[in-house]
Amino acid sequence: MEKDLYQHPDYYLLDELLTDEHKLIRDSVRAYVKKEISPIIEEYAQNAAFPEQIIKGLGELGCFGPFVPQKYGGAGLDYISYGIMMQELERCDSGVRSTASVQGSLVMFPIYKFGSEEQKAKYLPKLATGEWMGCFGLTEPNHGSDPSSMETRFTDAGDHVILNGAKMWISNAPFAQVAVVWAKNEQGEIHGMILERGMEGFTTPETHGKWSLRASATGELVFDNVKVPKENILPGVKGLKGPLTCLSSARYGIAWGALGSAMDCYDTALRYSLQRIQFGKPIAAFQLQQKKLAEMITEITKAQLLNWRLGVLRNDDRATPAQISMAKRNSCHTAVTIAREARQMLGGMGITGEFSIMRHMMNLESVITYEGTHDIHLLITGMDVTGINAFK
Repeated sequence: MEKDLYQHPDYYLLDELLTDEHKLIRDSVRAYVKKEISPIIEEYAQNAAFPEQIIKGLGELGCFGPFVPQKYGGAGLDYISYGIMMQELERCDSGVRSTASVQGSLVMFPIYKFGSEEQKAKYLPKLATGEWMGCFGLTEPNHGSDPSSMETRFTDAGDHVILNGAKMWISNAPFAQVAVVWAKNEQGEIHGMILERGMEGFTTPETHGKWSLRASATGELVFDNVKVPKENILPGVKGLKGPLTCLSSARYGIAWGALGSAMDCYDTALRYSLQRIQFGKPIAAFQLQQKKLAEMITEITKAQLLNWRLGVLRNDDRATPAQISMAKRNSCHTAVTIAREARQMLGGMGITGEFSIMRHMMNLESVITYEGTHDIHLLITGMDVTGINAFK
């Protein structure tokens, strides 16, 4: 892969809407990514391995749960800062952003939002530094878009509960020390609980053979009569509201992150089109190529404005789950479309590891699917504007 020459597209001067702190955070994460991750990410993706050595650096940058207060080990930053961080990480690779997004929004967030003070003190500081990594168990082999039908169950056994079931498509599962798992009790109520690696009957087999998110570790969570202490159950929520609140936080990060992939593909295509000579001139001089680039930067700019406004609303605690769904779907659709157009502009070179576009294309096929598919998010928006539930 050639040197990381990425330049951030800002057609509508959105930098003027950011604080100096926001720009410092962005520049710090970008510099780390260019120096430590970009030079190695292609090799790790080709080998279907996650570069675990980057965890320490991501922790030092505050990329794990940056919105968590400092008293629990977080950076105490706002949600625009969080979005910027996810954008910079996914600009490099969706798998890297997934690792940080899961850690912050799906593990640290529920412990901070719904956990006891003892749980917060025990887990959050170590998760914030990356000393412990976490994963989130909601999706099951038979239940993806319909989590309310989950089959994972736990039964009361005195001072602990007995957990049985399985989760799949779980990012970070193969190496995570901590898992936030959602399961139903004997009354059918959904509760969250914290599992630790080493609990008897708890295993995390790795998922192999992926064509997407190859630089991210994916696995299953299998529970075979696992004894979970009752003090590990999250006390602050019950019902589907718990996991869905976590997904709103993660989807917010994806909205920013997926756009990072789009910006990287656009930047690569623009630079290539100015250098690639055909018929005696750069291909950027041809109308069809300019059409592609003009449409790319237009859609990126629209998504940048949407995400920024969503960040303002989230900072004010006014962003609705439906608004977050719209942004997640929009960014993913924009990114997938731009990646495919950019790949065509590079011709045969677009499928090689010398450029990042094909890797982004493959990754985005997962990003547009997980944490709410494209169609599910359309239905969420449809239900919000009509008041009619099309899911049932």
